[in-house]
Amino acid sequence: MITIAALISGGNFEQLKAHFNIGKQNGITQKQIVEIITHLSFYVGWPKAWSAFNLAKEVYQSKEV
Repeated sequence: MITIAALISGGNFEQLKAHFNIGKQNGITQKQIVEIITHLSFYVGWPKAWSAFNLAKEVYQSKEV
């Protein structure tokens, strides 16, 4: 979760999708990812949050674990 938060904060979206997948494999739920991104949005800005939401949506809508 800390790595995901750091990547979103820094705007490092190239690596973010891979870390979302790793988080999903390790039990981070879709609800938790939404909470993390929503909380961060007030600190890092909505443009970064929306970019992160789009990547999270791709990962969490996928049937792969």
